[in-house]
Amino acid sequence: MKTKKIDFSKFSSINIGDTLEVSLLENPNDLTPQHFLIGSCNNILMGTQPPKLMKLSKSYDYIKIEDSVLKIGAATPSGKIASFCKKHNIANFEFISHLPGTLGGLVYMNAGLKEYEIFNYLISIKTTKAALHKDDITFGYRFTNIKEPILEATFALEYGFDEEKVALFKKMRSNQPSIPSAGSCFKNPEGDYAGRLIEAVGLKGKRVGGMEFSTEHANFLVNCGGGIFEDAIFLIEEAQKRVLDEFGISLECEVVILDKRYLG
Repeated sequence: MKTKKIDFSKFSSINIGDTLEVSLLENPNDLTPQHFLIGSCNNILMGTQPPKLMKLSKSYDYIKIEDSVLKIGAATPSGKIASFCKKHNIANFEFISHLPGTLGGLVYMNAGLKEYEIFNYLISIKTTKAALHKDDITFGYRFTNIKEPILEATFALEYGFDEEKVALFKKMRSNQPSIPSAGSCFKNPEGDYAGRLIEAVGLKGKRVGGMEFSTEHANFLVNCGGGIFEDAIFLIEEAQKRVLDEFGISLECEVVILDKRYLG
């Protein structure tokens, strides 16, 4: 099996992690339960004790129109999807350029911006084990019950790319920090906002080492330079503790912590 060395301090969006050997998945049968499949690491916090890692090979990076539907490989970057849809006047994917990552990760977490979610126009997926229709999948806000790695997703094909939506989504993202982060740190609890809760317990702008809950948006844990895993974990756990003590709310991480001590 082919492998690739990846420096996660540069590859991950939060700029944390060592240089690690990552296996490249060509044949779905090569994936073992010991491997964790990664994408472009836009919502990943890489620990100092990571599991075995695997990444889809470039053979899963494609977009094609086939039988009046849109088929996209799971390794396809969101920016490539957005460009393809603009070029071919395809509707309903205008929001995706503002969601960093690859298609597999976006589907797995039902990524989106408010009511605009990747599942809205999903028809089916192919995983390493089976083909699943949308009706076979339980999904909700930033959640699916998909158990196996995704290889491909099929979407309804509609035409009419909307530049006004592009502008709307850009505005929706305007309050988010531009320095390295892993996106939203916690899922919004029902009826509330994680950022409001973090600010309410006095952690907005709180810095430990090189890591900080952003002064622009409290639910973004940002790397101000030289941030390490231990700094990030301290702030995550401190936020969870304070919010639970103050409000009785358990904040659930949206960031995926890839460390054997935190998995499962």
